[in-house]
Amino acid sequence: MLVLTRKVNQSIVIGDEIEVIVLEVRGEQVRIGVRAPKSITVHRKEIYEQIRQENLSAASVSTDDLSTLQRQLSQESTD
Repeated sequence: MLVLTRKVNQSIVIGDEIEVIVLEVRGEQVRIGVRAPKSITVHRKEIYEQIRQENLSAASVSTDDLSTLQRQLSQESTD
């Protein structure tokens, strides 16, 4: 892991298109700004993990669900 020290209004650049700016330091909290193209999604890590978990849950299908779907589709095609 690369560790950098920055002061307020200083920034780091990631690649050619992403800039992370230190906006404010207040006690143990640091406010940062992120400049990035709209095509790049930026999330707090806890939100990203929640989205990832929800996507995994939505993508997992039980074999019982697949069997039920197969029966329903078979019935529709014979009707």
